[in-house]
Amino acid sequence: MGQLRSIEAIKLLADNVKLYRQGRDLSQEALANIADMEFSQVSRIERELINTSVSAIFLLAKALNIRPSQLLAPISSGINYRA
Repeated sequence: MGQLRSIEAIKLLADNVKLYRQGRDLSQEALANIADMEFSQVSRIERELINTSVSAIFLLAKALNIRPSQLLAPISSGINYRA
């Protein structure tokens, strides 16, 4: 059961990072640069290949100008790209 929840959380994070990144018209490389992360890490997060750290979630949220919780919350139809 725990494994299923982990997979769902990884997918939710991946979808949200991609959605907010694209909403700001940023490439993965640009987001990585703003967040001071490796491009490959952003790419692996969006492709659901890694279960990333809490620190990375905070870096991405700061770079996207949103709250970290927004990267882990289900997206509603009325997306607010600003925190």
